[in-house]
Amino acid sequence: MKTFHAMSIPETLAEIVDPRHSCLVVWDVQVALTSRIFDRQDYLPRLAPFVAELRRKLPVTYTLIKPLPLAYQGAWNTYAMMRRMGISDPGQLKPFLVPGTPEYAVPAEVAPQPGDLVLEKSSPNIFLGTRFETLMRLRGVQTLVFTGIATETGIETSARDAAARGFFPVVVSDGVSSMDQAAHERSLLSLAKAAIVTDMEAIRAAI
Repeated sequence: MKTFHAMSIPETLAEIVDPRHSCLVVWDVQVALTSRIFDRQDYLPRLAPFVAELRRKLPVTYTLIKPLPLAYQGAWNTYAMMRRMGISDPGQLKPFLVPGTPEYAVPAEVAPQPGDLVLEKSSPNIFLGTRFETLMRLRGVQTLVFTGIATETGIETSARDAAARGFFPVVVSDGVSSMDQAAHERSLLSLAKAAIVTDMEAIRAAI
């Protein structure tokens, strides 16, 4: 650790992910998404023990997509949903990830436990419309360790915004996934210049 103008500048991954000032983020790991990712057969068996192990050492925050009513989605989000679903009539859009449905839930093997923070949000940015930043500051968190779905949307958006707000963003390369493998891989390459991209093995060794 180096000291510069009263700032403590970490020099190693172990200093960056020190459990005393780190939080694990499990981003949008919901049944509707885990059933569609490119590595769906391997992802949860890989993620579940990692989350369980880190939970013993640092706080865990889960995010859940809770979409706004369609009338409040805005023109861009409506357009994007229509494009993604291949439809031309917005009236054909159906409610997505409805709370209380099986698709909305977090899979049992990686479900939140007592003491975990669970945030419902309608944006692909963990800071927008939530109290997340305030809660992290109150907890003394400096480093955010990101896992979850999808790499090129919520993970990248939140990691970049975390850096802009002064947090250390750490993206776990084998702890994130996507419906689009090529986009996932491009995002990790891009994030390597804007965040710390490393894998579960390195995080385990550092913590």
